[in-house]
Amino acid sequence: MMVFSVTRRALLGAVPATALAGLGRPREAMAQKLDRPARLVVNFSAGGVMDTVARLYADRLRGLYAPQVIVDNRPGAAARIGVELVKAAQPDGLTVLMTPETMMVLYPYIYTRTLRYDPTRDFIPVTGLSSFGFTWIVDANHPAKTLAEFIDWARKRPEVDFATPAAGSLPHFVSVMMARTLGIRLNHVPYREMSMAFADLNGGRISAYMSVIGTAAEQHRSGRVRALAVTMPERVSTLPDVPTFAELGHPQLTADEWYGIFLPAGTPDGIVRSLYGAINEVASTAEMRAALARVEQYPVSTTPFEYAARLRAERDRWGPVVRESGYEVGE
Repeated sequence: MMVFSVTRRALLGAVPATALAGLGRPREAMAQKLDRPARLVVNFSAGGVMDTVARLYADRLRGLYAPQVIVDNRPGAAARIGVELVKAAQPDGLTVLMTPETMMVLYPYIYTRTLRYDPTRDFIPVTGLSSFGFTWIVDANHPAKTLAEFIDWARKRPEVDFATPAAGSLPHFVSVMMARTLGIRLNHVPYREMSMAFADLNGGRISAYMSVIGTAAEQHRSGRVRALAVTMPERVSTLPDVPTFAELGHPQLTADEWYGIFLPAGTPDGIVRSLYGAINEVASTAEMRAALARVEQYPVSTTPFEYAARLRAERDRWGPVVRESGYEVGE
């Protein structure tokens, strides 16, 4: 099991005064359990891993945070609709946002002219829920058996086509950093359909794929593809034979995506404290850890203060990478 946390010393240098002001002083505020049903807005469609994680928590938060917690799927506009909905909600704790960090970390640098929310002003980060990472894979018949062999192979070519699940995603920018770090030229080919990405990888139309670990693990175990490295801080149980990038001498390529919980700015400290406490109680159970593991998710443990620090550090890390890539969406 992986549980990630942040040291207080690191936080004091990472969190700006404005972020701390937004969090308030939860130690001085009584936790406030709600007496009306709350809704957990999920900015992706029902049926996926994120929706599964949301429903696992919503079911177990009943009675701890509110009499009932209802999952409300609001996909659309590259997941921005759900974020905007929560931004406009009353800051009474009844409307809670669950989102991948990408919408709070990368989007300010991608939608530079059209983003209709400010992650640092419009929301209070409550806690992380779970994390997942990515793996660099090639077809099973690719000549490279290791990452080092792939680097040697790629350096002999003017450019290498590779896939990710989406343009503007964290795998996209991890790959941008990978090209810079390893001294290879990569051409990004985003795929919305994972099955098409695997088909083109096996057919030789692309040479590599920065895939979500959960998507690639079974393909690797079955021998259809070969995973060369994972971006997680430690090896993962579903790919125990695959080293981390850090093990292979590239710690700067360590990266993971978190599902996070946010409340609208202005939510009273007592409600923030109550929601964090309830989530922390649920997350600490062996039952929840086992349920998350079944969908290739790893529990994370962060207070609101710590989570604000992580988000700030992630923006500082990835903002320059996005700008250097030149990737931007005008709509």
